[in-house]
Amino acid sequence: MFVNGQAMSGGSIHAPLADAEFLGRAWTAPRYRFWSFRDEFPGLEPVTADGWSVPGELYAVSYAVLRDRLLPLEPPELELAVIELADGGGSLSMRVRAGAQADAVEIRHPDGWLGHLAARRTS
Repeated sequence: MFVNGQAMSGGSIHAPLADAEFLGRAWTAPRYRFWSFRDEFPGLEPVTADGWSVPGELYAVSYAVLRDRLLPLEPPELELAVIELADGGGSLSMRVRAGAQADAVEIRHPDGWLGHLAARRTS
């Protein structure tokens, strides 16, 4: 599972992944835009142009943990999907539901969600 927001280590919904095997930092293929929803959580949107590689973390997680512990914590603006990683592989991840990013702010910080939040706190 690729996570890029509150499910990352230290995030508010990381608890379901605390016992999962951490596989390391990872980046998406440069095929996504990245959105902040009220600075509460981010979301990936697949695009055909003007995308970039979004940083995150990769975990080996069971379907039971995903189904019973992680997915119930995800906001309604996001849905489970398969995304492309920078190395050409794929991973499960949350992505923005079609049309849900109307009031979201685009993130382009090279450090992704955590960098975006840090920059917002200092501005």
